[in-house]
Amino acid sequence: MKLVVIEAPAKRETLKKYLGSGYEVFATKGHIRDLPVKSFAIDMNNNYEPHYENKPDKKELISELKNKAGKAEEVLIATDPDREGEAISWHIANVLGLDPNTKCRIQFNEISKNAVLKALKSPRAIDLNLVNAQQARRVMDRIVGYKLSPIISKKVAPKLSAGRVQSVALKLVVDREKEIESFVPEEYWTVTAQHEKDKISFKSTLQAYKNKKIKISNKEEVEKVLAEIKGKDFIVSQIKKTKTKSHAPAPFTTSTMQQDALNKAGMSLKRTTESAQQLYEGVEVKGEGKIALITYIRTDSTRVSEDAQKACREFIKEKYGEKFLPAKPNIYATKKTAQDAHEAIRPISMQITPEMVQDSLSKDNYKLYKLIYERFLASQMNEAEYSNVTATLDACDYNFKATGKTLEFAGYTAVYKEYVDDDNKEQKQEISKLPPLSENETVLVKEIKEEQKFTKPPVRFTEASLVKAMEEKGIGRPATYAATVTILTARAYCEKEGKYLVPTDLGKRITEYLEKFFSGVINVKFTAHMENRLDDIAENKDDWHDVVDSFWNGFKGLLGKADASSVTMKAEPIETDIVCDKCGHKMLLREGKYGKFYGCSNFPKCRNIMPYNLENEKKPVGKCPKCGKNVFALKSKRGKTFYACEDKDGCNFMSWDIPTGEKCPNCEGYLVKKGKKIKCSMCDYVKEGQ
Repeated sequence: MKLVVIEAPAKRETLKKYLGSGYEVFATKGHIRDLPVKSFAIDMNNNYEPHYENKPDKKELISELKNKAGKAEEVLIATDPDREGEAISWHIANVLGLDPNTKCRIQFNEISKNAVLKALKSPRAIDLNLVNAQQARRVMDRIVGYKLSPIISKKVAPKLSAGRVQSVALKLVVDREKEIESFVPEEYWTVTAQHEKDKISFKSTLQAYKNKKIKISNKEEVEKVLAEIKGKDFIVSQIKKTKTKSHAPAPFTTSTMQQDALNKAGMSLKRTTESAQQLYEGVEVKGEGKIALITYIRTDSTRVSEDAQKACREFIKEKYGEKFLPAKPNIYATKKTAQDAHEAIRPISMQITPEMVQDSLSKDNYKLYKLIYERFLASQMNEAEYSNVTATLDACDYNFKATGKTLEFAGYTAVYKEYVDDDNKEQKQEISKLPPLSENETVLVKEIKEEQKFTKPPVRFTEASLVKAMEEKGIGRPATYAATVTILTARAYCEKEGKYLVPTDLGKRITEYLEKFFSGVINVKFTAHMENRLDDIAENKDDWHDVVDSFWNGFKGLLGKADASSVTMKAEPIETDIVCDKCGHKMLLREGKYGKFYGCSNFPKCRNIMPYNLENEKKPVGKCPKCGKNVFALKSKRGKTFYACEDKDGCNFMSWDIPTGEKCPNCEGYLVKKGKKIKCSMCDYVKEGQ
């Protein structure tokens, strides 16, 4: 009997089906050996040697594993195909007393019969370069966690944690919030004309004056334009016809899958990660038993195997016809920083369509499998083709543009539509047709409209767009994205407002402190540089000890300066309405070593303290725009902050932003607080002086 050791128990049944009776499959349930939880365990005076220990909660599991390995004629370690999986293989080999240089490691990118049987034919030694790259990451993260966390806990607030990548991700969110808060909206006006010809309605928009781009900044300017074009003919001065093509998008990587899952299916990072893991490890399918549906889900590569490409092209030809099939397979460039060890995320079999397994899958699993399946199918299809017509219509010296776009050949869009962000929808011309127009023709004008608008600030990050930014800036890798981003809300450094991430006061203070004392290390450029150094270790270009040493030599000086400084970013005590029962002074809400508490404002004369009670913090934050009563901040079941009227039965008002109680002077909306500004909840109005 041969023993195959894997990480996740969920894979066990699927693998046993493919391996047959000559194999036993044993799951370690993740790491069985690691750095201890409650001690530093890095010997800084001995070349940063890590001291690993068997995980205490895995004692019985390790004993069972050793027993089975001792009886097996061969042990094969089949952990995940990434650096962490390679490190887990190395730890398993150490625990079992196996030589990592022997051919004890097998690897597959998908849990399919062909992939598994192929892996059995080509076992290899454990890749110590990958192991060392993971060791270097682990050691550097442990150094930051153990050396920096105590300092920010002392200087900012108790019981905080800092992370080498986590703190940089937080900085991105905080910096974006600063941009939003400092943004000054600029007024501008649009002028559009509604036309009709041959019973086809279309519109044109003012673009230029005497063929030079025009910007209308206020009401006086727009009234001048309207006065000059009122009653004037709109004459077609130019018609431009073009053909354009839109190329299919690449198959999913980890980050693009996470973005599409949020934008199209409304799935959070956590839900997407959990669902992807299940689809990869195997799900129960009626009539098939437990089978895996997709390839490995932590990847930044867009590469696809020739066999998968061929199968996809055959499916396209059979279902959609030759015209949807490119003459040559579509191949997508992978970024230089990508770890190209495995493929893009794709379905294992094109024959298992989403519709075939819908009844067997949970809602999330179905939605995600459908996205992955359709994205991969589309990636191997022909381009979409469009006919574009742009007509210039002149009224006096004002130049209006009318644009028509007609889909001539659907190509990949027959399967997959790319997501258009809410903030870009105005810039995207909906597919429409213009009536036949000819130059020098006078076009009927039914109506002319002007509209006041304001430029918009940058959009806050969502979990998915933060992952995208991290990927673009070279911060972190596919296996670390989800954990890095979700910890920001888990530790209350950020809150979610709808789908957007908003830094808390605590998150802002942490970032401000790190910028003051650790800007040389906790920044985008340096973090991306360290990711490249880890890649160099994996490619056997650098020794991992040297990489850690260079990091520590820059970091330790900053730690010393920060610790010696008297500068802190602690929250100021907040005065409350609670009266001290010993001296009559007001109590202050403070933060201490063990969390929040109430302390007398008459300290040190009065040393009275009281336990913190969340109920005492409930104060009105605004006025209800519907009935004028108080509005309070509340938490939803998912932990999101929202604002609701105290009259839950009679009024039932609710908002994601703090209402001021005032009405908008331009529309029927109510005003809300957005950072330091007061804006309308419905239109672009911003209160003057804000």
